[in-house]
Amino acid sequence: MIDFHVIPDLLYVIPAEKHSAQDIRNILSAHPEVKFVSLAAVDLMGNDTDEKIPLSDFIDNIENFLDGKAVQTDGSSVVLPGIATLNDGKVDLIPDSKVIWYIDYNYEHLDFETGKPIGTLRIPSFLKHNNDEVCSRSILRNSAEHFEKCVFDRFMNDPALCADYGFTADELDHITLITATELEFWVNSPDEIISTEQLSISQELKESYWKRTKGVVRTALEQVIMLLDNYGFNPEMGHKEVGGVKASLNSSGEFHFIMEQLEVDWKYSKALQGADYELIARILIKEIFRLHGLDVSFNAKPLPGVAGSGEHTHVNAVAYLKSGKKINLFAPENTDVDFLSRFGWGCLMGIMKHYSKVINPFVTATTDAFERLTPGFEAPTHSVASIGKDVNTPSRNRSVLLGLVRSEDTKYATRFELRAPNPHTNTYLCLASVYQAMLDGIAYAIESGKDSKTLENEFIKPYGEASDYLDADRLYRCEDDIFEDLSSSERDRLFGMPASTVYESLTTLKDSNVAEILCRGGVFDERLINSYYQAMLVRWEMELMEKIIPANLSLIRNITRTDDGSNSYDEKLWSDIEDLKRLLAKDTDSEDSIFTRVKTAVKAGDWEKTSEYQRAMKNAMIELKNKYKIYCDNQI
Repeated sequence: MIDFHVIPDLLYVIPAEKHSAQDIRNILSAHPEVKFVSLAAVDLMGNDTDEKIPLSDFIDNIENFLDGKAVQTDGSSVVLPGIATLNDGKVDLIPDSKVIWYIDYNYEHLDFETGKPIGTLRIPSFLKHNNDEVCSRSILRNSAEHFEKCVFDRFMNDPALCADYGFTADELDHITLITATELEFWVNSPDEIISTEQLSISQELKESYWKRTKGVVRTALEQVIMLLDNYGFNPEMGHKEVGGVKASLNSSGEFHFIMEQLEVDWKYSKALQGADYELIARILIKEIFRLHGLDVSFNAKPLPGVAGSGEHTHVNAVAYLKSGKKINLFAPENTDVDFLSRFGWGCLMGIMKHYSKVINPFVTATTDAFERLTPGFEAPTHSVASIGKDVNTPSRNRSVLLGLVRSEDTKYATRFELRAPNPHTNTYLCLASVYQAMLDGIAYAIESGKDSKTLENEFIKPYGEASDYLDADRLYRCEDDIFEDLSSSERDRLFGMPASTVYESLTTLKDSNVAEILCRGGVFDERLINSYYQAMLVRWEMELMEKIIPANLSLIRNITRTDDGSNSYDEKLWSDIEDLKRLLAKDTDSEDSIFTRVKTAVKAGDWEKTSEYQRAMKNAMIELKNKYKIYCDNQI
């Protein structure tokens, strides 16, 4: 651990308006502690690139850097399967001059002359392969630009749509998409083991939720908020989340056995900048807590049986008039009568109609993500929305996929909160797919000529009722607790059967109708969709073979008998446990174990069978753990 503190007079950002060659030279010459430059592009899996280019080389060739002629890399170092191949692997890194550049400091390496930490100028960038942009950042930029242009053109050609908001086409300056994310994560003191049973009990008793932080966790959280403010995030709050246990106090007055779940939120920004902020925030949070001797996990479900970490993603669209006035396009003219504007209903209907096939493959694409989306942990399992019980009662339903956020005080607050993403969701691709789905819904809502009330009635239609846009055999709105008030079979029937494995989520990308929506406006193309599909499929395969099966096998081997055989109840329990262990992990002359069936299906490239056997493995492991707990609890 080092004695870290936030230094207010460091250079933290270079704003977009200061990205000329001369401005950059002037700024960096005044801050000799900045020694390196790194071009940070984001591949299709969400990984960001990082390299250390000496500042002197950057300054000497700054015009080439800004023109995208200075930095190339081997495509094998980024995730672009089917695009950057072994015989055609060169990829160019192109700086993005339209977003904030920031300085990443190494607080463990001080500059001899200034006494300040050594800094690296991180420049958000795009990846190009054979002059085609092939990265997550370019996909989101293209999606946002396509959305904003389509909506702008629609306003310019539709006086009635302009009249919904009380302005004319001549008064409109531009349309902007805005977003914000709520980042949850776990922190813990390494090498100290805390049982999941302790965590589960603490969660049920709500011993941690919104409680006061203490000791090193408090210090690190406060420093994170201060640091994010220096980087221009405008942080809104940091607080404890539902997971965690009370830390123990040792004789020197220090806390140990730390295991806590936290959340940090910051103010909204434009779409691409918002996604960049999230990437930067994860880097800063992990580093600051590490400097205090604490590990940070952004996994969706770092621990079984306790709350996972979400990353609720907020979206809306704003019209800027030439007068400087801002208008939230989701908000209706009269908030006492309508939930949403016609435009807002179109966006909501587009998201909910297309979530499972168009959006979910970019939100839930790892086994870890699926582990989080289980009943009982305030994480959504089914595609259904809450808009509020009436216009005067804002949505507070935490069991749904999407919530309509509204405020009695201001129209600016009207937005959608998507609750399925997690900290490792690729926010760039998630937002891009959301915007493509929203555009589809807008086209229907506006071109149908229906007013807000008619669109509302269509959205809240009962199950089985036909609709011009939405599926008949689906319920899209629910204000009940879908876990407490509905059975599993009722949820599947009313809201649709959700994907349960990575393959089931990804396979919808092979649907030509899905591809058509994603590719509108040149946002995605077939190569990018196929590359993403391959990347996430390979990751799923590797997780199964190298992580999930070995971890399950290790757990099975640690399940041992401790009774003396004199109790028939124990005997029956242990017999069931042994049967499950054999089913999962023991091959025989006549039958392969589930583990072997998974491995065989993976080697054969039979992803449908792999998916089927993974579900069987998961169900058998859950049953095994439950029976072993009952068995252990019965020992005295």
